[in-house]
Amino acid sequence: MSASLPPCPQCKSGFVYEDGPLLICPECAHEWSAEEVPEPEDEVVVIKDAVGNVLQDGDSVTVIKDLKIKGSSQVVKVGTKVRSIRLTGGDHDIDCKIDGIGNMQLKSEFVRKA
Repeated sequence: MSASLPPCPQCKSGFVYEDGPLLICPECAHEWSAEEVPEPEDEVVVIKDAVGNVLQDGDSVTVIKDLKIKGSSQVVKVGTKVRSIRLTGGDHDIDCKIDGIGNMQLKSEFVRKA
């Protein structure tokens, strides 16, 4: 372990070694350039609805498209109002409870802030 080499930006391992112009972490196999500046890790993710309004935890939204529920014959109809949403990461970034259906996750592109 060399004191002059920075730790791995992915796993924070101190066992980094040089291989030509690259730095390599033997623990997670991440490779990066010695000149590369690591990006800040604490980026704030902004989730927006279909028309560009910024969503926050606790907001109410309205569904703008009929949404078929996978594995069921139920449909979330256009105009369904969803209260007290929770924002999560990933593809389906809204966690909510819909009356008559129950807990589910929605994509922010199919809702509009109410």
